[in-house]
Amino acid sequence: MGNILNPGNDNSFIRLVKFKDSEIFVDKTDFIKEMSAKINAQNRFFAVTRPRRFGKTVTAHMLSAYYSKGYAGQKIFDGLKISEHTGFADHLNKYNVIYIDMNSIKDKFISYKADKSLYIEDIDDLVDFLQYMVIRDLKENKEYAEQISNDPLIGKKSLSSALEVIFKYTGEPFILIMDEWDLICREYQNEPALQEKFIEFLRGLFKSDDGLSCFALAYLTGILPIKKYNSQSALNGFDEYNMLAPGEYAAYFGFTENEVADIVKSPKCKVSHQELKEWYEGYKIKGIDIYNPNSVCKAVSRNECISYWSGTSSNDEFVRLINSDFEGLKEDIINLIEGEEVTFSCANFQNDMVTIKDKNDVFSLLVCLGYLGCSETKNKYRKVAYVPNAEIKAVLMDIVREQNWYERMETIKRSENLLRAIKELDGATVAAIIQEIHNSSAVALLDYNDEESLTYCVMTGLLWATLDDYSYHREDQAGKGRVDLVYEPITRRQPLILIEFKYDGSAEEAIAQIKIQEYFKRYTGQYRNIIIVGINYSTKTKDHQCLIEKLD
Repeated sequence: MGNILNPGNDNSFIRLVKFKDSEIFVDKTDFIKEMSAKINAQNRFFAVTRPRRFGKTVTAHMLSAYYSKGYAGQKIFDGLKISEHTGFADHLNKYNVIYIDMNSIKDKFISYKADKSLYIEDIDDLVDFLQYMVIRDLKENKEYAEQISNDPLIGKKSLSSALEVIFKYTGEPFILIMDEWDLICREYQNEPALQEKFIEFLRGLFKSDDGLSCFALAYLTGILPIKKYNSQSALNGFDEYNMLAPGEYAAYFGFTENEVADIVKSPKCKVSHQELKEWYEGYKIKGIDIYNPNSVCKAVSRNECISYWSGTSSNDEFVRLINSDFEGLKEDIINLIEGEEVTFSCANFQNDMVTIKDKNDVFSLLVCLGYLGCSETKNKYRKVAYVPNAEIKAVLMDIVREQNWYERMETIKRSENLLRAIKELDGATVAAIIQEIHNSSAVALLDYNDEESLTYCVMTGLLWATLDDYSYHREDQAGKGRVDLVYEPITRRQPLILIEFKYDGSAEEAIAQIKIQEYFKRYTGQYRNIIIVGINYSTKTKDHQCLIEKLD
């Protein structure tokens, strides 16, 4: 058949399986068992939404390869987890699958609109075109074509009627898989009439008993949860699993801790588990730590942990959101980047990119887009937002620095003052700024007297000022031991900064330790300008002391 009805063509999942012995392959095929248990059940309609690059399309392709008659006879799943389950063959390639890739439909529609010679009467918008394309594919089956042509009420854009007629004739229910279901809500956000028409089209597929009986299973994937109207889901019959309410399928989208541990065991992997964790983990879903799978694969294949969250239209969306006029939002974003958490309510979020009424809606949308992580509280509508990992933090910092309000933020000024004070060997100012940060809400009271909190204070304080000119390392091997914190300049015109911490000691002891242990020796051939910093915190007086010297 075509690309929509019973696809049998190569897809992203099949390619992963094909190269599983030479490329990274994490076997998630036991998710098929979860879906197969729902076939023809009362609750057989699913919407699983996750941020981009979280394996949504691969999973949709996997389900298509397993259920579609178009793949019958292919040995795609031999040796994979699902093949070990009893009943593996019960549903294997037994269904007429309708696979709708909304990105592909949109691209074809753009070409259709651009060429006037292709015009089809009454096919004027993307929703009409979608239905027309599916019906056209159905007609490639001669039996289906005959049933459709025999019913005078079925036109070019009455897909629900076409499916009902076919089902009554064959008695075989379809499986519907729609990838990027929310494309119209995201990319046509300024066309509310088109969005509502699309939602009505989806409602039309599932609203009647005849319509419901046409489907053995329906599976939608996208970024946004299903649109709400008056705080109710537009498709009430669907079980939703999204970033705000992830449900029970967390382990099947993204890499888990154990899966990453297996990846780093490969002799080909040159990056550490800890590096991957710092950069790409942090999405805590139902108690499971989830890594961005796309970024992990790229980091391992390129032997480098950097941000692979490439700029897309969603970055433009983030800019629009943070520049909205909601009071305190910009400061909240800065605080989140610096490691704080923000509580918010998702109760009234309408699951779109337009109906943004307050900061709660902004944070709800940023969680859905993947720019923020989200943890639960005892109130199911009250959530805690945070920046999940170094990758997202780097993206957010780059975006924030481009905004015209960036330099006016007090946090930015404080960071610049801290770096300036270090370069000017002004220990009193450094101690005062570190004390200010240490006394802020960014440091949890229970961890106040922990050495980690003092390190965090310095790193937070220097975060914005060192962004362009420095990279930092913690517990770096140097001389006869490990120096607590190193700020290594990208160019030699900036000084190298070595920082040692003491608790209930003295800044003099910290400076002496740097000299005695010769932490600077590793760098003397590279940098002529080296600054050493000793910082002490007294748990009795709660005071901070700082001494700074420049090495000759």
